[in-house]
Amino acid sequence: MSDAGAAWPVSEHGLVSGWPGAEGLRSWARRHPVAADVLLACALLPLALTVEHRGVAPSARPVLFVLGVLLVSTLAFRRRLPLTTLAASSAFALVQGFLGPPFPPTVIAVLVAVYTVGGHTGRRRALIAVTALGVVIAVVVFRTDELAESAARFVFAAAVVVAAFVLGVNVRMRRVYLASLRDRALRAERERDQQSQIAAARERAIIAREMHDIVAHNLSVMIALADGAAYAARTDAGAAETASLHVSATGRQALDEMHRLLGVLRGTGGESPRTPQPGVAQIDDLVAQVRTTGLPTSWTITGERFPFSPTAGLTLYRVAQEALTNVLKHAVRPSAARIRLTYADPVVTLEVDDDGAGSGHHPGPSAGHGLSGMRERVGVFAGEVTAGPRPGGGWRVTARLEPGRVPGDVGSAAGT
Repeated sequence: MSDAGAAWPVSEHGLVSGWPGAEGLRSWARRHPVAADVLLACALLPLALTVEHRGVAPSARPVLFVLGVLLVSTLAFRRRLPLTTLAASSAFALVQGFLGPPFPPTVIAVLVAVYTVGGHTGRRRALIAVTALGVVIAVVVFRTDELAESAARFVFAAAVVVAAFVLGVNVRMRRVYLASLRDRALRAERERDQQSQIAAARERAIIAREMHDIVAHNLSVMIALADGAAYAARTDAGAAETASLHVSATGRQALDEMHRLLGVLRGTGGESPRTPQPGVAQIDDLVAQVRTTGLPTSWTITGERFPFSPTAGLTLYRVAQEALTNVLKHAVRPSAARIRLTYADPVVTLEVDDDGAGSGHHPGPSAGHGLSGMRERVGVFAGEVTAGPRPGGGWRVTARLEPGRVPGDVGSAAGT
């Protein structure tokens, strides 16, 4: 803002408000419009005493005073009844013009009424009212024989009336404009809050999926290992000890992952948030972990590899993790589990199946949070997840997605 703008502050009505307390006075007038209009009328009442009485019959002087008082008093209703106020004040001014001077000081009340009509009345009705006032002015000024002088008076009076009307219209338009700005700001604030809530809900959903994948898989592995350790404790103390060590290692791994995830959530994770997220390469460790439970698991990759983003690699890892977790939790006496990753640019397909009996014990395609989490993850890459019984028994989960090729080497794409 320039120095001139700072020196001459402008109110929302477009009027200069340089003196102290002006904005507070306008704020009070907006809150108490009736009281403000009554005070304005009282402030202009002394004008009724200044009406020029030269050339006026003594008997008409009290009438002029009463007409002046009535003319000014109409302003007490100017914002509640703007058109009525203009009509009444114009009528009193017309009578005053016939009995005394054409333009007494009290005619200022008519200009205030014109300003109010411009600021508080619709355009069509306001134009009709101002045009009618122009006719009244013409009747008053052209009642004398001096045509040139009467024309000059009419032009001056009409110019003053038009100026008051334009000022009122300008104030009205500015008021409407500021109201629209306030409404737009409120809507923008509401939309911003809504977007923040949506983003927060999205983050909570992502964290919930991560927590589910970490907890469900590692607990399933730990339960399987603990059952094996309890069984082996009677016959093979060494195998029981090995299984117990695997339970401990798996628990520590789950705890570390949960600490990393909670650190990211709290924003106080220190170095842990920069820990690389698992990808395709970490499926080897996932398979080795499942094998320690006693379930033979194979892991093969076919097709020509191509690089894709770490997020896509994390999605493939989580799908494989969730599918193997379901095998450990729901498959009945499986003898093997298989993971196949197939590259067919631009599509990558991940299949996880088992040969366990009683495939009906698996969660259905629409049940459980695991499958819904898979679908949400894969859906980000325009993919789909299907789950159901496989021919010959067992269960199969298939995820197809388009991870999108990104610059990089093949090793990074495969996660190795």
